[in-house]
Amino acid sequence: MATLQYGTSTDPIHIEDRALAHLKVVIATKLRRQESFTLSWKHSDDEPGGRSTIWLHPSIPLRFTFDDPEPPQLNMRWIEDLMHSANSSGGIMLVDEVLDPDGA
Repeated sequence: MATLQYGTSTDPIHIEDRALAHLKVVIATKLRRQESFTLSWKHSDDEPGGRSTIWLHPSIPLRFTFDDPEPPQLNMRWIEDLMHSANSSGGIMLVDEVLDPDGA
């Protein structure tokens, strides 16, 4: 399970390695453009509450930590879906990966 450290909070955000690898691409792209947005996700069954949202801004420190030392092959369709949601007024909603029939 990968973690996202955001701002000065000592509470890590736990996200599956593959999902965080895809989110990292989208988040880095948006922040490189100096664009702020929200990121929302549903809590896993072992966490209290139902869902969370954070405001991502280029000036707030962010760290991605992965359990797997090797980066996964990225699914461009999933990245495009996440980028599309990042550009919406609701921000990124972490959704499950949709497998491309072409295997991309």
